[in-house]
Order: sequence, then structure tokens, then C-alpha cells
Amino acid sequence: MTHDETPQTTPPAPKVPLSKEPLTAHDRTAVGPTTGERAVLWAGFPVLSAVALWLVSRAAGWVASLPWAPMQGPFKLIASAPEPLLSIASVAVGALLGLAVAFFAEREYVTADIGPGQAALTVDGVTRTVPRAATAAVFRDGKNLVLLGHDTAELVRMRGDFDADRFAAAFARHGYPWHPDGDPYAADFRRWVAAQPDLSGAAHALFKARAHALKKGEKKDAEQLREELARLGVVVRDDKDKAQHWRLVHPAQDTDTPTE
Repeated sequence: MTHDETPQTTPPAPKVPLSKEPLTAHDRTAVGPTTGERAVLWAGFPVLSAVALWLVSRAAGWVASLPWAPMQGPFKLIASAPEPLLSIASVAVGALLGLAVAFFAEREYVTADIGPGQAALTVDGVTRTVPRAATAAVFRDGKNLVLLGHDTAELVRMRGDFDADRFAAAFARHGYPWHPDGDPYAADFRRWVAAQPDLSGAAHALFKARAHALKKGEKKDAEQLREELARLGVVVRDDKDKAQHWRLVHPAQDTDTPTE
């Protein structure tokens, strides 16, 4: 290298912007099952159900011939039906049953319409709308999608099927605080037992009624009682054994949402 030559350096690569133009009030993101998932749901269940019922019709005569087999009456009745009526009927009934299963499974999907100002969340035909400014944390809790307010109270708890990664990306795109590690206040929950001094008599009465509803499988009653407890400033979550756990909400002015 001569004295007139200077070292050549590679210019730094230009920085790629993290996002395009700022989002406006009209920019919204729809989240839910994909077209492929819906196609599998609405085509797969009817086909599988139709094939299963057709196979049952094929085996009906053999099952009816077994002296130890249960429900021989219905199987004998099925085997006595003439062909091709039996095959046509079994396929048709199976397809209808599959469509019914797909219909109820579709209603279990959580869908969302998320924008910079608010998010509308829907499951089983019920829609809840939450303003962005009121939302302090969003996370997945098992099969539940949960949004917390600045006082740590639950704004929304929706139980259903949803892809957490898609929801996380959509919420993050619009500036909602998604918590990938789950509930930032999980450590505050305690298992409910009767006569705990930190709870009022009214709260204990609601917990007792809710325990009975959970034991009986009365989901609507249990959800209504959860809402009643929320009005008293008590947040409730259930474990796999239907045991109830609780924590108290905090005054919004004294609470900052934990940072990740």
C-alpha cells in the first residue's frame, strides 16, 4: 500500500425500519382461525363422521350376532335396513352430525378485531369491546385470553380456542402490552378457603355458591358469580381441580403494570 492510498472500509448497511408508516385510527387487524383451519373443520368433521357411521352400518350385522354385545336391539334394526338405503342414510346422518360438531367447534374460536383505539373480542356469539387506553396487560391463561386494567382488575376473560402467537403479534402491532409469560400478578393469588380474614362475608358467600356451581358443572352460574366477585374487587381463577384462587385488585393510582 502506497502513502497515497487510504484503507477502504465497507459502508454500514442501512437500518431497516421496524414498522412502516404509523398506524391510523382506521388500521385494524382481524385475528381468528385461518381459511385452512376452517376448511379442515367444516370438511373434515363431516367426512370423518360420515365414514365412521358408514363403518358402523357395515359392522351392525356382525355386532348383532354376538350374544355378549350390548345394544343388540339397535344394531339388529340397523342391519335389517335394505341396501343401498342403509349406506345412503348412514353417510347422510354422519355428515349432518359432523356439521353439527363443526358448528359448535366454530363458536369456540376466539376472534378479535384489534385497532389502535380499542379491541373487540368475540367468542360463542358474545362480543366484548375494550379501549386501548384502559388496557394494562394482555396474556394467555390456559385456554383463556385475559385483559387487565390499570387497577389489575380483569377487563375481559374469554375462554376458547385461539392461536396465542397470532394474538400476541396483533396486540403488539397496535401497542397493547402483551405478556408472553402469562399473568404478571400470578404470584398474588391464594387458594380460597372459608373464613379467610382478608375477604368480606359477602365475598365468602359468593365463593361458596360458586364452589357449588363448579361442582355441579353449572358454568353460567359460575361465570355470573365470578362477575359478582369482580364487583367486590376480587379476581378469581380456577385450577384443574376446580379449586378457586383469588387476589384483590389494587388502586390504579398506586399500581404500575410490571415491565417485562
